[in-house]
Amino acid sequence: MTDRILLAHGGGGSLMQQLIRQELLPLYGHRAGEPQLELHDAARLALPHGRLAFSCDGYVVQPLEFPGGDIGKLAVIGTANDLAMAAARPRHLSVSLILEEGLPLALLRRVVASMAAAAEQCGLRIVTGDTKVVERGKADGLFISTSGVGTLEQALPVRPAAIRPGDQLLLSGDLGRHGVAILAARHGLDLQPPVLSDCAPLWPQVETLLRAGITPHCLRDLTRGGLASALQELAEGAGLELRVREADVPVIEPVARVCDLLGFEPLHLANEGRFLLVVPPQQLPMARSLLAPSGGVWIGTAAALGAGQAPRVLLRTALGTERLLLPSSGELLPRIC
Repeated sequence: MTDRILLAHGGGGSLMQQLIRQELLPLYGHRAGEPQLELHDAARLALPHGRLAFSCDGYVVQPLEFPGGDIGKLAVIGTANDLAMAAARPRHLSVSLILEEGLPLALLRRVVASMAAAAEQCGLRIVTGDTKVVERGKADGLFISTSGVGTLEQALPVRPAAIRPGDQLLLSGDLGRHGVAILAARHGLDLQPPVLSDCAPLWPQVETLLRAGITPHCLRDLTRGGLASALQELAEGAGLELRVREADVPVIEPVARVCDLLGFEPLHLANEGRFLLVVPPQQLPMARSLLAPSGGVWIGTAAALGAGQAPRVLLRTALGTERLLLPSSGELLPRIC
């Protein structure tokens, strides 16, 4: 077998069958005692009774491998995290691979192994998938599209419209690691110490909150656009003012240093293992204590709007002044997921 992807690998013939059986079946993680996997046009799922959450996403990150992860790990964990933000336990995932002619098989094997490990880490099963091959220069190596199904673990809807004046805003950890890791890998920056992507499953933290009796009004992962975009989206969805204290937002020193040197704003940088939690005020002490072991902090409050005022995010700076926190107007760091 060749050591690179050929167009014939997507042609439906013997080479495609060989690719699927030799390289892609590890995605499905057959476990002892389970029926042997059937290669069929659809997966049959056994799900607990109750309401479901469904999400889909696409991943076109460059480079395909970066400090702390790769496109495969990112695709599985990213979709699992989208389900977690609806207070849904990730259950099943579909994976569609767009392979570019000439992609090294060794790289594909590493990505497939990474996806299988990430699925195990997230506690979900990859149950169906598809593979296509396109001509050289048409896919930037590898694109991945995913869809995920989860079971809702909270009866009350978790969404921006549920946020109320007086609700408290908490952040699950420090900001900017994923954006800086991608930047360093893409441009060959020798950061010392290296900054690793924060790519990690969010469901374990969410499950801990739910089991302790926390009833989130909203959850939001801080991917493209970072904390600033997430806060603006929540303010607009809730029709409120969100007040945030800049001094309480954690940023590790290497990330802060890169931002200072290159003119980035940490609150705009992408994250793949951080989320914003909005809870009613009486639940703040418990939520803070539960998030504290992973570096979670309380950063602000939701407030009613003044007469004629549009939804906004108001940032109290480290100098004690106040300014509007706006999403970035351009794409400062493209292709981070």
